[in-house]
Amino acid sequence: MIIKHKTLNYKTKERLDFLDITDKVHEFVAESGVNNGIVNIQTLHTTTSIIVNEDEPLLIEDMKKHFREIAREDAYYGHNDFDVRIAHMHGLNEYKNGHSHVLATYLPTNVTLNVVDGKVTFGDWQRIFFIELDHSRDRKVQLQVMGE
Repeated sequence: MIIKHKTLNYKTKERLDFLDITDKVHEFVAESGVNNGIVNIQTLHTTTSIIVNEDEPLLIEDMKKHFREIAREDAYYGHNDFDVRIAHMHGLNEYKNGHSHVLATYLPTNVTLNVVDGKVTFGDWQRIFFIELDHSRDRKVQLQVMGE
């Protein structure tokens, strides 16, 4: 049994930044020596997501529009009410990002994909996206491959 892991570091550009990380995952699996097994791709943040979908520009814009409708920035979120919120406050660096946390509850924090004959198994058009649900900042994605 082989188990390998790697952390990918990114600087996101904006809210709903879709980063295609597919090639990095393919490289990691190829270098791991795992021939048959699984690879898990996991975000290390509460306001980001990992999804598998198609890299088609109009589809990505449709998803962004839908995500903005699900969790509107202009809605009231107790998380953003710093006059009453007392838990997990980070002083002057605190952001009003209740919308990002709410949206994250609808999206996965990880995906697990099959590795067959040393390659990640994909259907036509499938790509792996790391999505920023909040604002630009440094982010991490953890990869772990397991198998033989």
